[in-house]
Amino acid sequence: MLYHLLYPLHVKVSGFNVVRYITFRTAVASLTALFLVLILGPWMIERLRRLQVGQYIREEGPQAHQSKKGTPTMGGLLILAGIVIPTLLWANLTNRNVWIAVLSTIAFGAIGFADDYLKVVKKQNLGLRGRSKLYLQLAIGFAIGVTVYGFARVDPATYSTRITLPFFKALLPDLGLVYIPFAVLFVAFASNAVNLTDGLDGLAIGTTLIAAAAFTVLTYVTGHAVFSRYLDLLFIPRIGEVTVFMGAMVGASMGFLWWNCYPAHIFMGDVGSLALGGALGTVAILTKQEILFFSIGGMFVIEALSVILQVVSFKLRGKRIFRMAPLHHHFELIGWKETQVVVRFWIVAFIFALLSLTTVKLR
Repeated sequence: MLYHLLYPLHVKVSGFNVVRYITFRTAVASLTALFLVLILGPWMIERLRRLQVGQYIREEGPQAHQSKKGTPTMGGLLILAGIVIPTLLWANLTNRNVWIAVLSTIAFGAIGFADDYLKVVKKQNLGLRGRSKLYLQLAIGFAIGVTVYGFARVDPATYSTRITLPFFKALLPDLGLVYIPFAVLFVAFASNAVNLTDGLDGLAIGTTLIAAAAFTVLTYVTGHAVFSRYLDLLFIPRIGEVTVFMGAMVGASMGFLWWNCYPAHIFMGDVGSLALGGALGTVAILTKQEILFFSIGGMFVIEALSVILQVVSFKLRGKRIFRMAPLHHHFELIGWKETQVVVRFWIVAFIFALLSLTTVKLR
């Protein structure tokens, strides 16, 4: 909105010309999101306490977590506001990619909200049925896949059903119609992977902050003709505007981490984790970095795989691989303090993101 109000003024006041630059609007969107979450944080925490929207801690979880019972949850609403409002203020709202990212984030957030709301009403760690939640996620993924496929048919310069592979700049397999089921499964996995990582104070939001920062860089260079050509990236016109969205995500993540770091004053809940995962997955699809997502979000992938392996092992062998899944609980139970697990997982996430960005040039 502010972009459309301020930029036309550059005709009379040259200083407003700065609003046209994506880098400027990304920085301002990030700061807007940061301060919005920081300012609204205390009000949201107090409001959720009054409404008795507290976290229910499952009995079979680590006993140290029982002290967290009653901590305000559904803080993901704060994250959503921190992402969506700055994006609407500073992004070019005539760009379809921006709307795809925003609507996808809101849709996944809506699933999480319904899940969290049912948990609060039932006063137990059960919300939507797992199958129902998955079907809704797959439905959103289907909508994204169909949208990208449809746009790729009419605007192949901006949208594509190809996927890029790290280290192989000339290999761009076109999935065609198969891209739709690929997108469905990919976005659902991304959303659930972030959701499974959310189990310790600051873990999921800190890891998201790192992944979002990496995707901010990738989104910008992918939409920049010169940089994408130099780095041998697939140039996608008009995708650069999504950098503003990613900048808002970085700022919102930093702001929420302020309130969610140990000891947490508020939890994001599924409304936050599902939305963040869905947002990262959607941006990976728009920037054609679906495969690189598994590296940038390596910590999310490891957490998700730990749950899958645990379930498969128990069903086939009757034995567990880890003391508890997801993986962060395993390290808690072998003696690591919560803060140690979180910071060390952040370090690993940073390494994954850094190594992923180096593959952009190593092609």
